[in-house]
Amino acid sequence: MLEIENVVLLIVDIQGKLAHLVDRKALLFKNVQMLIKGIQILDIPILWVEQNPKGIGPTIPEIAALLSDIQPISKMSFSSCRNDRFMQALSALNRKQILISGIEAHICVYQTAAELVDMGYEVQAVADAVSSRCLENKEIGLQRMKDSGVSLTSVETALFELLKEAQGDQFKKIISIIK
Repeated sequence: MLEIENVVLLIVDIQGKLAHLVDRKALLFKNVQMLIKGIQILDIPILWVEQNPKGIGPTIPEIAALLSDIQPISKMSFSSCRNDRFMQALSALNRKQILISGIEAHICVYQTAAELVDMGYEVQAVADAVSSRCLENKEIGLQRMKDSGVSLTSVETALFELLKEAQGDQFKKIISIIK
């Protein structure tokens, strides 16, 4: 079970023209926005990485605007785990559960998730908040993640798992963003 005090949200490479080429992009963008807003309501830390932003471009404005108080970590490796700045930022948080969202499911999301599991982290891929340029590659990425020990979840499943109960201000705020 996810625990608020032990979770980090990782947003991977939702950038430039590539973000607009992924399968079901409008749904992906909506779900990632809901996930970020819910995680912010719960006051959970967020890490944000960008793959070669000079070549691919920055994170799309509708996502970047929600993360304006966080600096993205630029990387060249497909796996975020091969980036020293990312690993230092993750280690500094001292949390062992990772929710991962982003693109592409079969490349950067998969490689990052698999390496995090190898390092002893409990990783959940938010299946409705990841995508690839084609559905087949998304499905392959999700299957490879599962084979690597990553659990699959959804935006609503993760948020309600973190909430634990249907009461309080956080519950009301999260209900308002998922409707």
